[in-house]
Amino acid sequence: PVSEGLCQISWTPLLVLGYLFYLLLGAMVFQLLEKQAETHFRDQFQLEKLKFLQNYTCLDRQALEQFVQVLMEAWEKGVNPEGNSTNPSNWDFSNSFFFAGTVVTTIGYGNLSPSTVAGQIFCVFYALFGVPLNLAFLNQLGKGLNAHLITLERWVQKPGRAQVVQTLAMAIFLTTGTLLFLVFPPLVFSYVEGWSYGEGFYFTFITLSTIGFGDYVVGTNPNKHYIPVYRSLTAIWIVFGLAWLALVFNVGANLMEKFLQLKWHKPDLSLAEGDTTKLEDEPEQISSGKSQVQKSFFISNQKPNKTTEEY
Repeated sequence: PVSEGLCQISWTPLLVLGYLFYLLLGAMVFQLLEKQAETHFRDQFQLEKLKFLQNYTCLDRQALEQFVQVLMEAWEKGVNPEGNSTNPSNWDFSNSFFFAGTVVTTIGYGNLSPSTVAGQIFCVFYALFGVPLNLAFLNQLGKGLNAHLITLERWVQKPGRAQVVQTLAMAIFLTTGTLLFLVFPPLVFSYVEGWSYGEGFYFTFITLSTIGFGDYVVGTNPNKHYIPVYRSLTAIWIVFGLAWLALVFNVGANLMEKFLQLKWHKPDLSLAEGDTTKLEDEPEQISSGKSQVQKSFFISNQKPNKTTEEY
């Protein structure tokens, strides 16, 4: 109990400060990168409106602003201003299936939302039960992935090979998942949507991490002809990609916790207990930290995290 209290005092404030610093750093970098571009696009848009008024003298500024407002309202309702009335519906079965997936996975692109009162009420209750169901499904899917990795670990039990198998399993898991969910899909999206590979990769990660800005969404270009199941297949890919990336994030969080505990807990533990033998064994414990972190990769979804006293 004493060691746990000292551990909380030692590295929890550091984690809070690091979290706040990371947010401040992100705010400064985004402001530096995006603010000037936003000003440029805003000025360019105003110039385009002036040119439009000069070319069509029968229109005044007020009429143009009203038309722009109509376009904005149409976009907010999920209607693409480009094209004509023959554009595919946003609420056919395939698109509705894709939307349902974005609701329960909490991605929420924002480019499409229910416009009727009945649809909005149903969306609330649908998400109320769907989000926990999705979390339970992803949890079981993650446990299934872990079970296969644990089976691989138990398959080779010869002395001296346990750490090698753990490292190899982690490498295979990360490499295969990266190829299936982050490397190959942008190639497909680039071909189908006409995006660059960088834009496809950006969409892939923003989607699987459930950030979901909505600036890039598949199957929304009115000038493209998509196969009927395109967005439905994308929704299925998203579900499995979410499970994989969530497990990767879990591993990353465990690595950070182990690092903080090894970095800050051991000096406090030795001072609190006055145990000189722990000071003598500390280099050996630190050298074995990598093995303990790798083991957490296999048991993170099976057992509670080990306390720092076990290390």
